Amino acid sequence: MKLETVNLTMGPVLFHWPEQQKRDFWFKIADEAPVDTVYLGEVVCSKRTPFFDHSLEEVAERLQRGGKRVVWSTLAEVVSKLDRKVIESFCNFDDVEANDVSALHYLNGKPHRIGQYLNTYNEETIRHLAKNGASHFSLPVELPMGTIRELAKAAVEVGAGVEVQVFGKVSLALSARCYHARAHGRTKDNCLFVCEKDSDGMDLKTHSGKPFLSVNGIQTLSEKYLNLSSEIKPLREAGVTAFRLSPHTCDMPGIATAYRQLLDGAISADELDGKLDDLGVPQQRMNGFVHGRPGFEHVPHLQ
Repeated sequence: MKLETVNLTMGPVLFHWPEQQKRDFWFKIADEAPVDTVYLGEVVCSKRTPFFDHSLEEVAERLQRGGKRVVWSTLAEVVSKLDRKVIESFCNFDDVEANDVSALHYLNGKPHRIGQYLNTYNEETIRHLAKNGASHFSLPVELPMGTIRELAKAAVEVGAGVEVQVFGKVSLALSARCYHARAHGRTKDNCLFVCEKDSDGMDLKTHSGKPFLSVNGIQTLSEKYLNLSSEIKPLREAGVTAFRLSPHTCDMPGIATAYRQLLDGAISADELDGKLDDLGVPQQRMNGFVHGRPGFEHVPHLQ
């Protein structure tokens, strides 16, 4: 089976990085990372948006000069009027990824993407959303291979693309409360942006001291890093057309280069795994969900 060229994408920054750090990150992606599409926007907490809003236009222009397609990602949870206003403002852009169903009100009939935070779990959902303008679906991270295959087939029938996250901590839940603030003795309304202290999320341990989860404001993430290097070929054969890397403080241009080489057939999955070690990506990686297993597990080969 001949595998067609696919897109490598860089998801939105999920963490509350200082403005200069985030600017530098995106400038490096623009100049050094062989990705086709990047997702800009605050996905987790609307309170963070003022810190980077005035840099968005400059960052987007720099990314576009670097040959990247810029897609604007909306918030994944709406709990206030401010959240709704933030989503409405982002939906005025031409290329938008909806991560909350409230965005669909503004995007109805307009070409747009569906983000991984919306529950796209069956073929009828894809057909319904496509009728209203959805042209690309980033699937939830917890889906097994069989479901991905069926959804990709449905997407092909409506002329839509399918995207799967292949690297980085994965989002497991969103809450109306901010655990990050609570853990530091603060409230959500008086958090003082304590989440900025943890550039890759605040790791949690069980009572017995074992690593368990990570917290990013209102978001619960996996403690382990997803790595679907050995699943890339089966995912492509299943009909996946885009592969997402989720940003972290490690060498993301280097990681993007390694995944691009894997997609192009220049290196093997084992070689990519070795490169991740060299680039400082923490060990104890995971790939359980795609195998129909608990997400934190690691299955050596496709079963």
